[in-house]
Amino acid sequence: MLHKTLASLLFLLSCCVCAQTSLSDSIKQIKPAIVAIGIHDPLGSPRIRLTGTGFVVADGKKVVTNYHVIAPVLSSTGNQSYVVLSGTGSAIKMHSITQTKTAPAYDLAVLSIDNALPTVRLADAAMAVEGTEVAFTGFPITQVLGLYPATHRGIISAITPIATPADNSTQLQAAALRRLQQPYMVYQLDATAYPGNSGSPLYDTASARVIGIINMVHVKSTREAVLSDPSAISYAIPIQFLLPLLKD
Repeated sequence: MLHKTLASLLFLLSCCVCAQTSLSDSIKQIKPAIVAIGIHDPLGSPRIRLTGTGFVVADGKKVVTNYHVIAPVLSSTGNQSYVVLSGTGSAIKMHSITQTKTAPAYDLAVLSIDNALPTVRLADAAMAVEGTEVAFTGFPITQVLGLYPATHRGIISAITPIATPADNSTQLQAAALRRLQQPYMVYQLDATAYPGNSGSPLYDTASARVIGIINMVHVKSTREAVLSDPSAISYAIPIQFLLPLLKD
């Protein structure tokens, strides 16, 4: 009896270790491909203002992020430009963006750079199921916490339309109304993301394959436009809407 009890305890411990190792291994695979997106202003102070997170895919020269991260028009009087920043802490390298492809309807952008960086693996276009254990790695509140990738974990709590119809049109902003015309499904997460996490990869913790892109503006402004105190719920755009942008 004692032997069976010890064997059961060892089995449970091994399961716990495997689960922890799986997430740890996934983070190790993901972190090298995490980059920051910022605005470089050689005459400004600071010279680089961080706007969000991105991750490297394909041949190592394509960076995925949210469209809203690079959408604001830059000053025409200065020499400002959007840049990609790789590295951690103070060991940072700046990469010029040579080409930009966007899908504003899905709040997605793919930025091309000259130097190849480590990449993540993408899942296929099939939607992940509710209850899937996921994590995302990026730069929360980047301008304050610096370029040190942080990981948050949770589950996919729902697969839900990008917008929830309101009782009447006066409760919705113009942008929300436009999105209601062509609704699509997004992931709702029980993990909390922060503004700097926009553009972070959402990945299956067991496989380290990216299944979505964290979004903190495009979706929340649609679904929670009627709330005076927006929730801490986070959302992600499914990877299926990114795949067409990666085709040459």
